[in-house]
Amino acid sequence: MSSSSSLLKLLFTHPDDFRVLLQFKLFYEQKRDLTAIHEHPTSGWDRRSMRRCWEFLDMTSRSFSAVIKELDGDLARVICIFYLVLRGLDTVEDDMTIPDAIKQPILRSFHIHTVTPGWTFDGCGPNEKDRQLLVEYDVVVEELNRLKPGYRDVIVEICEKMQTGMADFAHKAASTGEIYLEKIEDWDLYCHYVAGLVGEGLSRLLAASGKEPKWMADQLELSNSMGLFLQKTNIIRDYREDVEQRRFFWPKEIWTRESYSVNGHGAFKEMKEMYAPENEKQALWVLSGLVVDVLRHAPDCLDYLRLLKNQSAFNFCAIPQVMAIATINVVFMNPQTFQRNIKIRKAEAVALIMKATNPRDVAYLFRDYARRIHVKADPQDPNFLKLSISCGHIEMWCELSYPSFVSAPSQPGQGPLIDLNDRRSTVIALDEKRDKELLELQKLAKATGGKVKDVVRQGVKTTKKETHWDLISFMVFSMVAVLGLGLGVSWFVIPKLVPDS
Repeated sequence: MSSSSSLLKLLFTHPDDFRVLLQFKLFYEQKRDLTAIHEHPTSGWDRRSMRRCWEFLDMTSRSFSAVIKELDGDLARVICIFYLVLRGLDTVEDDMTIPDAIKQPILRSFHIHTVTPGWTFDGCGPNEKDRQLLVEYDVVVEELNRLKPGYRDVIVEICEKMQTGMADFAHKAASTGEIYLEKIEDWDLYCHYVAGLVGEGLSRLLAASGKEPKWMADQLELSNSMGLFLQKTNIIRDYREDVEQRRFFWPKEIWTRESYSVNGHGAFKEMKEMYAPENEKQALWVLSGLVVDVLRHAPDCLDYLRLLKNQSAFNFCAIPQVMAIATINVVFMNPQTFQRNIKIRKAEAVALIMKATNPRDVAYLFRDYARRIHVKADPQDPNFLKLSISCGHIEMWCELSYPSFVSAPSQPGQGPLIDLNDRRSTVIALDEKRDKELLELQKLAKATGGKVKDVVRQGVKTTKKETHWDLISFMVFSMVAVLGLGLGVSWFVIPKLVPDS
């Protein structure tokens, strides 16, 4: 079906989606044109090897390609190479047709191969979708060696850490014939190797570029949470595909819980049992337990995004995160999660791209999706309380960081807009009143020729005295009330409870 006919159909079936896509098409402006001559010094488009790398980026990642290309300066080219190096490593690890005896040495020395001029690998199976990247990997090696040492060293170091973890898990899978993760800690460790280290590498590259402060490179815990939030979401979404390939990334600690048993069925023995129609309710409890675990990383993701200063870096980091929380909302309590790979609608993805432009709006997107998830929660779910707390943590983070009664100014030069109907606005009103009184004292000091500091200090002392007397009065009244209550209990109640001797 052509693009125009698809849009026409969308106009009648989902008019709101049509409006969003049309708005994006008409008003969204591409930030950079990497093919432009003035971009060649930073994009490398004038070199055949780098042009091929940009082509591989489009081939291997439709979702990340667009946001990577809009990064400022040479950061786009650096992140492109970083992504292709890790994609090449992941391709070797994922290919189940490569014997373990061949796979292990390649994985454990991939950081050496990736800087060895002319190195390529054609041993992947013919059906491996990213096989061509490794067949022409010499272009990636060439461009990696062109990077500044500060960039190249980070990429090689992250690659070495990641390949070690991947090799360990690949050997375990080859030895047992399947991949099983026992504990939540194993799930965290696996996701750290394949995604958390990506977050660490990105933070270090952003710091090395000078577009973010140097201390961003030290935000290891937050960077790890960014990666785990994305990877765990993908693992939940890809359930059916992974199970059919005998890759069981859901931790046994969650899906074998007896507390999820329905109608005496007992705990699941195999993950494939979950897509049986008669096990739907129990499978949804398992899914809920996984969502609870994923949502614990959300506050860290919001903390990380709030630290970013560069707009293009913020967009690059924020868009995948809002896509992830939207995906969690789609798969949560959805039986179709066990039957096929579910994705968010294209129009919803476009709307998220247009909205995820600053920390406040991203936080509110997280809050809104957390509310939708909580609305779908079932009180019969054994995870209901934990899920409610997880959603509440997101709500609390948003309210503490960006209070809902304070709105952004509608015009330049205007102060924040306060909702006076909210009781919390009285705190701001008292602060404004105090500032006004201090300003009046300053004017009085100038008019009378007195010292401004003395008059202001006297005004502050008066305010503090009034505050202290209010506090003292309250404390005295409370003590008298407690004392009176105690005497009343001892005088009237105790004699009735204790019999006369």
